[in-house]
Amino acid sequence: MSGYGGVVSFEIAGDLQATSRFIDSLKIPYIAPSLGGCESLVEQPTIISYWDQSSEERARLGIKDNLVRFSCGVEAFDDIQSDILQALEAV
Repeated sequence: MSGYGGVVSFEIAGDLQATSRFIDSLKIPYIAPSLGGCESLVEQPTIISYWDQSSEERARLGIKDNLVRFSCGVEAFDDIQSDILQALEAV
């Protein structure tokens, strides 16, 4: 490994279900409520971290149904990139 990891947030072109399909199609990251670790991790805040908030409260906080948080881990960049691209095909 060289360099460092990072956390990125991005929105999927779609709704809650499309975003869930994207996350379920990923093969490398683990689905996790906490993004600390050396392996790649992913979460869909609407259904993991903010499940108990109303849609109005989530909107006020900027948490959209299609938001994804992805923590890049120690895996090879090319593997992570390929995994994300193949998962986007499922949306």
